[in-house]
Amino acid sequence: MRIVGGKYRGRIINPPQKFSARPTTDFAKESLFNILNNHIDFEGIHALDLFAGTGSIGFELISRGAAWVDAVELNSLHHRFIKQTAERFGMTEYSAIKADAFAFVERCQRRYALIFADPPYNHERLADLPSIIFDRDLLEPDGWFVLEHPAVHNFGSHPNFLDHRTYGSVNFTFFKKKL
Repeated sequence: MRIVGGKYRGRIINPPQKFSARPTTDFAKESLFNILNNHIDFEGIHALDLFAGTGSIGFELISRGAAWVDAVELNSLHHRFIKQTAERFGMTEYSAIKADAFAFVERCQRRYALIFADPPYNHERLADLPSIIFDRDLLEPDGWFVLEHPAVHNFGSHPNFLDHRTYGSVNFTFFKKKL
């Protein structure tokens, strides 16, 4: 796994063997960022990476110019890996937060230009996440929310639905705050 764009392009993200996260593939990540590049200027944004896993999405955002990324991960091994990798890359604008993602969004007081979430595919509250994000008003006025999820979920009827893309077994649904 690697950073696919920006100033850290090509840097390797190599989680330990006992890592249980299901990282977004480089192919899917590259496709995701090709879409986002057409709609978001990453320079100077604040972003939130929920269920951060390996930290790959947040690292990609910093590499592309984000001013700050909050990466939320509950698993201690994953959190430690994310924190150590950010330090190894010298990413001082990256905050690895050890917390339950749902608890974090329930108490969060900040707004973000981009929120990305990749919850475990079998998480019982996965389908609730878009409504929670918008009910808590966590996006800036032109903010985007991207949810990675299994194909069994369809968010097309959500009032903030924007688009859906599939890359192999990876599904991304895009949401945008309605003005």
